[in-house]
Amino acid sequence: MDQQDISGVNGRPHILGGRILSTQSPDEEVVISVKTESLCCMRFTADPLGAPLDLSLGCTLVTLIFGSELYRGLSGAFPNSKNIHEFRDHLLNKENMVTPNKRWDDFHPEIPKYAGTIPDITKFDSGFFCATPFSYLIWNKTFCVGVHERQSNSLDALARLVLEKTVEAIFDAGLHPSDLEGTKTGVFMAASCSENDRTCFTERLWPQIYTMTGAPRSMIAHRVSYFLKLKGPSYVTDTACSSSLSALEHAFRSIRIGEVDMAIVGGVQLCLLPFVTLQFARLGVLSKTGFSKVFDSSADGYLRSEAVGVIILQKMKNAKRVYARVVHAKSNCDGYKERGITFPSKDDQVELLNEFYEESMVAKDDLSFVEAHGTGTFVGDPEEGKAIDEALAQNRKKPLVIGSVKSNIGHTEPVSGICSIVKCIIAMETGYIPPNLHFEHPHESIRGLVEGRMRVATEKTPFEVDKGLMGVNSFGFGGANCHVLLQTRAKRKMNKGVPSDNLPRLVCLSGRTEEAVNCLCEEISANVLDVEHIRLLHDVFRKDINGHLYRGYIIMSKSGEIARSIQFSLGSEILLPLYIVFGDLMNWQEVGGQLLELPIFAEHLKKFQECISRKGINILKAFKNNKKLVLDEIIMGEPGRSDWNQ
Repeated sequence: MDQQDISGVNGRPHILGGRILSTQSPDEEVVISVKTESLCCMRFTADPLGAPLDLSLGCTLVTLIFGSELYRGLSGAFPNSKNIHEFRDHLLNKENMVTPNKRWDDFHPEIPKYAGTIPDITKFDSGFFCATPFSYLIWNKTFCVGVHERQSNSLDALARLVLEKTVEAIFDAGLHPSDLEGTKTGVFMAASCSENDRTCFTERLWPQIYTMTGAPRSMIAHRVSYFLKLKGPSYVTDTACSSSLSALEHAFRSIRIGEVDMAIVGGVQLCLLPFVTLQFARLGVLSKTGFSKVFDSSADGYLRSEAVGVIILQKMKNAKRVYARVVHAKSNCDGYKERGITFPSKDDQVELLNEFYEESMVAKDDLSFVEAHGTGTFVGDPEEGKAIDEALAQNRKKPLVIGSVKSNIGHTEPVSGICSIVKCIIAMETGYIPPNLHFEHPHESIRGLVEGRMRVATEKTPFEVDKGLMGVNSFGFGGANCHVLLQTRAKRKMNKGVPSDNLPRLVCLSGRTEEAVNCLCEEISANVLDVEHIRLLHDVFRKDINGHLYRGYIIMSKSGEIARSIQFSLGSEILLPLYIVFGDLMNWQEVGGQLLELPIFAEHLKKFQECISRKGINILKAFKNNKKLVLDEIIMGEPGRSDWNQ
């Protein structure tokens, strides 16, 4: 297998509030694993015998580092986007992902007609996650941990989505699910209200459906820990709109103090009840025009949206790839405010940003971009704009570029922080900051925009990778503020991942359906041979994955696909030995010459050559000789014959 390309970062003391928490080597840095599309798609089913559902599984865009922590795997679904690749394309093509509401009919004049909705929320791969008698018979195991088949119908849709996206992120990180079993891996999820509570607790009243072990919000995190057999802390964070970034900060600190070795961080939101949206409308924060006009003078609020996102946070020494570094994460709270609990505090935001960059020892002028919380509300944008201007945009040589993904997808509330992180990672991977939508004239209260100290990215903007730093804001409407600083990876792939040798690569794969395995094969075949990608696939599929009933392989070389095969398989507990038989080697020179490409074969042949060199025989030259030689003549012939040394 090929070695991984792991980017290192210089260790330095981490300072919090004037105290040195730890001094860690580059290997101790923490990274985030993120899912995109590099491992292509798996096919999931709505039930064990149901129709297949496309879910992108293990698609990699980013891995981040937090001082010592890295993003290693990411997965998600966003408004009008099944996966991160679709999300990326919509962002860079300036497509509005907010559409006419699909969750309910238009029946109330105060409820906006538009919303951001994710696809396929009614389907769940119960065949993969459930422990059924069928799975017991196939794998002959005493117990298959998962979701009970009855509970699959009473499990809250939020928990279903998080379970699926967590598995996707694990594959994306180049991990097998069993790698996490028994480890100190924490689960830090973000969610606010579940709009499925009424259905779970008051409508589904038939017995033995296990509502209490599937519907409470705590189960969003606990079900992940239970399914993967994890031993770290497991809980759900709710700080309103800053929930997911707060969850990420908790995970970051938990790794830093040694409480966990790895963290699964996620957030989820579904907009299912019109009357919840009605309450937001009556709070005065929703747009009546159907657009989230962030930072614009005509902004009148935001539109509610859905999303689910999961990232894996890990130390550098354990990461199989690195996408970006998380330099620091910090939060504070406004506390009491005379103008009310929902009114944002510019002063507390400024205090957070000043303390943050002092602790992280990063010059504010080095920031290339700030992904703002920016919702498009009457008071939220001006207060945040003033805070960014005062804390980060003063005395800069060039205007500070800012943006907010909410202009593209609406406000995903507790998941908004992860959506912002994914946008930043897309910018780091593509080299372009995705543009904001619906911005024409800056809000007159945001003097930094009016006077040119800041500017909104309204077109694809090249990402300046001098320092490669991006700040991310996330503010809860109850006063919980959070900021995270990301830095792009410094090391890029060598030769774009193409191997230096001419050896073909064998990749063994598995999936829920034949189409899933074929999809993986197509993804490998359609792209240039990338040894880092192949190595991740080797790691993921190095042993059985429960529930994968189809196996296959593909052999790839630098010139393209050589062969592939896919078959149905129930799996086996017995690993049979692999024998390689050559038969009659009439073309032994050609075969030997090809085998010399294998380092282990070449090494052993070199040792053999040292033993026979005193006989005047050069077997290495014989393999490379174009002249046809008879093997018996070389082995049994007279010493000194000239052909042996040619």
